[in-house]
Amino acid sequence: MTGKALRLGTRRSKLAMAQSGQVADAVSQVTGRPVELVPITTYGDTSREHLAQIGGTGVFVAALREALVRGEVDFAVHSLKDLPTAPHDELVLAAIPVREDPRDVMIARDALKLTDLPRGARIGTGSARRMAQLNAYAVSHGLDFETVPIRGNVDTRIGYVTSGELDAVVLAAAGLNRVGRSDEVTDFLSVDTVLPAPGQGALAVECSVRDTELIAALAELDDPFTRAAVTAERSLLAALEAGCTAPVGALADLLTDGPIVKEMRLRGVVGTTDGTRLVQLSTTGPVPETHEAAMALGRELATEMLAQGAAGLMGERAQ
Repeated sequence: MTGKALRLGTRRSKLAMAQSGQVADAVSQVTGRPVELVPITTYGDTSREHLAQIGGTGVFVAALREALVRGEVDFAVHSLKDLPTAPHDELVLAAIPVREDPRDVMIARDALKLTDLPRGARIGTGSARRMAQLNAYAVSHGLDFETVPIRGNVDTRIGYVTSGELDAVVLAAAGLNRVGRSDEVTDFLSVDTVLPAPGQGALAVECSVRDTELIAALAELDDPFTRAAVTAERSLLAALEAGCTAPVGALADLLTDGPIVKEMRLRGVVGTTDGTRLVQLSTTGPVPETHEAAMALGRELATEMLAQGAAGLMGERAQ
């Protein structure tokens, strides 16, 4: 595959440009073609409303997908957690590269950790999922802090701490790693404390279903274990009928015995944002070897969570 430059559609944020640049380099290597970034502004980038108010699902990806369908770009890179769970008729998820650190992290004043925060501390996050789990952790551990809804890019969010407006903010480890700011993290939050968003830390590389040559080339970047894990997580989210702003956390990880991968464990959580009610379950089974098996793993756990009352904890269920 040689010839003219491939056009990669990306959001304009510093984080999106950084992660798209990394994918562009990898695609150049496997195709032998130059890749140019085509920055696209999405509704989620321009709206100042909180994500829960603007519907969340797809607000960061719709404009990129429209550009793909119109043929204005050849492929696009998304943060997988922003991608709606329903498949798109005209597009294919051609690659899910090896996942970055899926954990959430805290950046706090005075290098504080979550358990060190003083009474009445204010923690900023744009995520109902993080609020639900942080508040549940506070309730169960006798901590006293307030979660505050915020929006904005990485610089804006960290700025709330450096300006003294907030005591701490919670962000995704993957994003900070990709923009080279992981040294500012004061606490890595265990997934036992806060389960990440389904697909967190993973990238989605999407292109037209008709571009079979590019689909084959992009497949070289795909990591089968990451794909199986995030497929199970997103299947759980879809079966709960929840959008990407619902207070749902999920993580599928591999259980290993030395170098040998034994099983996959899928954990899911849903809760009220005040942290007073939480449904948290897990299931373990063989590593899914097909898309259908990964989907089934997510559906099974979602069914158990719904039986425990998960639906009533999500507020308005996504359409």
